[in-house]
Amino acid sequence: MSTALVLFRRDLRLSDHAALTAACAEHARVLPVYVHHPDEESPWRPGAASDWWLHRSLEALRGQLAAQGGDLHVVRGDTLEQVRALVDATGATAIHWSRRHEPAGIARDTALKAALRQDGLEVHSHAGNLWNEPWTLATDAGQPYRVFTPFWRKQRAQLPDTAPLPAARAREWVRLPGSLPIAALELLPTIRWDAGLGDTWTPGEAGSRELLEIFADDAISDYAKGRDLPARHGTSRLSPHLHFGEITPRQIRHALQARFTNADARHRADIEPYLRELGWREFAHHLLYHFPQTPEANFNPRFDAFRWAPADDALLARWQQGRTGIPLVDAGMRELWHTGWMHNRVRMVVASFLTKNLRQHWHHGARWFWDTLVDADLANNTLGWQWVAGCGADAAPYFRVFNPYLQAAKFDPDAAYIKRWLPELAPLPAKTLHEAWRHPSALAARGYPAPMVDLGASRDAALAAWSALTAE
Repeated sequence: MSTALVLFRRDLRLSDHAALTAACAEHARVLPVYVHHPDEESPWRPGAASDWWLHRSLEALRGQLAAQGGDLHVVRGDTLEQVRALVDATGATAIHWSRRHEPAGIARDTALKAALRQDGLEVHSHAGNLWNEPWTLATDAGQPYRVFTPFWRKQRAQLPDTAPLPAARAREWVRLPGSLPIAALELLPTIRWDAGLGDTWTPGEAGSRELLEIFADDAISDYAKGRDLPARHGTSRLSPHLHFGEITPRQIRHALQARFTNADARHRADIEPYLRELGWREFAHHLLYHFPQTPEANFNPRFDAFRWAPADDALLARWQQGRTGIPLVDAGMRELWHTGWMHNRVRMVVASFLTKNLRQHWHHGARWFWDTLVDADLANNTLGWQWVAGCGADAAPYFRVFNPYLQAAKFDPDAAYIKRWLPELAPLPAKTLHEAWRHPSALAARGYPAPMVDLGASRDAALAAWSALTAE
């Protein structure tokens, strides 16, 4: 009987899993494997919040396999060495995995595939976590897209209509001695700061389905407006589940379309704004694949000469800890620390404040988000920070500076979001919080810090730096 190994990475699910489905269809015996070697992803080794999620997601996947009589075989060390050892132990003749699209993952998988094929093994990589692989879409001139709207126009026309694959089941799951307990990977923090993450999230395939059900029931009909209101659960909150491959874009689209098949045209149209947001995720991966230098380098090289302010550790610490004295910014940073997530509208505000009002390099923000977000995805993180900083593809112009007070008044009119994450300010009227610069004594009496920077003066300084760049 032939045996195959399936390497799990950022595809921690059993359904709509092309690599697992192929292995189960083509081989009598299948060994699911997780090889832990985060240093292979350097210089973007996963951060602490991602490690927390990975621990829980691996536990969930192991539980799913156990329910079928199988196991997730967990090992740590060099991927090639571990796979070769498992081939020797099982007599496997084939290895399957889902493709990764980050630069380090592509380099590792290219070398891994070549070495294993040289060993005489069948090696198959499969599409897994995107609607379309990044190299399948190009402009009419055959070039990568740099602007989202034409990218999405072509992407939307080419969305695959195939139904998601059902959950795969092997004829025989291989079980081997020596599999590590998930705890042995030491993914959880030794000093437990993660209680808020546990209260907020249920990692795993089942958790992703539950969130999708809630979103389809409660938020999709008002998504176009509700997604901008941070006090509401107006977004899907599926981003960490997508990042870890617990659910796929194809599953999401199929489920939403099935839910509204018999609905009127208005409700069917409600799906489109959300699909477009998923399109931004695809665009981010398209950019990262074609421009792999961008996690470190400006997409627009003109910004290489931009005059950022000198890095200031004390200033950065106040931003990280939510002590800037700007209520909406601090609410967002405290939501991030407590839950490992931040509402997208607020992400733009806190990023603008860092890169423009404080004029700190976007690298500082990207690294902090990388360590603290449970949905820390290299493609999305890079696109988001470069977009706000003005140096990315299809970016907001640098001279667009988000005003946190105006943003709060428009999108958090009752200050419900601010009061939730800044409970010391909860007794104050919303108008006071939306015009905090007019009421410094009222906020100070609640133990809240004074603003660390004047928004008007700092905006002028940012625009002056921009003018100096454009004049060169």
